Amino acid sequence: MNVGGIDRILRIVVGLALILGAPQLLGYVGSNWAWIGLLPLLTGLFRFCPAYKLIGANTCPMKK
Repeated sequence: MNVGGIDRILRIVVGLALILGAPQLLGYVGSNWAWIGLLPLLTGLFRFCPAYKLIGANTCPMKK
């Protein structure tokens, strides 16, 4: 796990907003944004971001 707290919530909210809102607001063009919304949604749900792994970032608090 390398995605924590606020980062996780923001990813889920942005992902859902893109998936649910883009097609209605942008019409057919919005469907591409809906697919793009899967990335932040899934990284938020699974608490793992491959890009964070590559750059060595971690927003998850350390376990004791």
